[in-house]
Amino acid sequence: MSDEYDLDTGPDPAAVAASEPEPDADGRRSAVDAVGIGPGNPEYLTPRAERSIREADVVVGFETVVEFVAGQTDADLLTCGYRDEAETLATFADRVADGERGTAVLMGDPNHSGYQFVGKVEAAVGAPVRVIPGISSLQVAASRARTPMEDACFVTLHKSGDVTAGLQRLRRNVGQRHLLVLPRPYDWMPEDVAADLLETGASASLDALVLERLTHIDEVVTRTTLGALGARATDSASEESPFSDLSVLAVRSD
Repeated sequence: MSDEYDLDTGPDPAAVAASEPEPDADGRRSAVDAVGIGPGNPEYLTPRAERSIREADVVVGFETVVEFVAGQTDADLLTCGYRDEAETLATFADRVADGERGTAVLMGDPNHSGYQFVGKVEAAVGAPVRVIPGISSLQVAASRARTPMEDACFVTLHKSGDVTAGLQRLRRNVGQRHLLVLPRPYDWMPEDVAADLLETGASASLDALVLERLTHIDEVVTRTTLGALGARATDSASEESPFSDLSVLAVRSD
């Protein structure tokens, strides 16, 4: 995370990004777009997202995200990790201030787990950005697990800072509604979430699916029970998760 935010005391950049609706662009292209690129498979990149990336002068995002769209544009690519995030976004903002078109890229759909990065981009450029939604691995997971979104409780743990509120929502809804969870590498992986739910009274017999690297050629779907999944956390002699950091956890209701 950048040094500008202390996610334990605030402000949370996600809250800043969601503080008010986007301004009306009156049909004009915004100076900066925040684009969801889907699960990383080019077939799931929407035409609107592809156009924003292709027409950009400069594209910014985490290295593991930018590499998925590098072949879609001739723009200058600014990649970052958590340590150099603030510096990279400052460079991006300077380019935009000089009149260049900028596009920030995020995995999946920014509305699912990308609002912290959206808020940081807005803070860097000093103006609202336009969010271009994408196909999320969450949507693909809902299809694979046959857990209709209207019957599900969705929680993203894939963010920095306190995730207590999200865990509490899962505890309240487990067994009553389908759960769709974006885990957080590597302290709240699927088995850790399962163990937490079991400790707070969830039925061990609930169907659980861990869906890894969705839409990619090495996609894996593990079908198990909540009890068996939670046992992977309690029985593991290692802190390493058996699952990919690109995972979605689905827990079906009774």
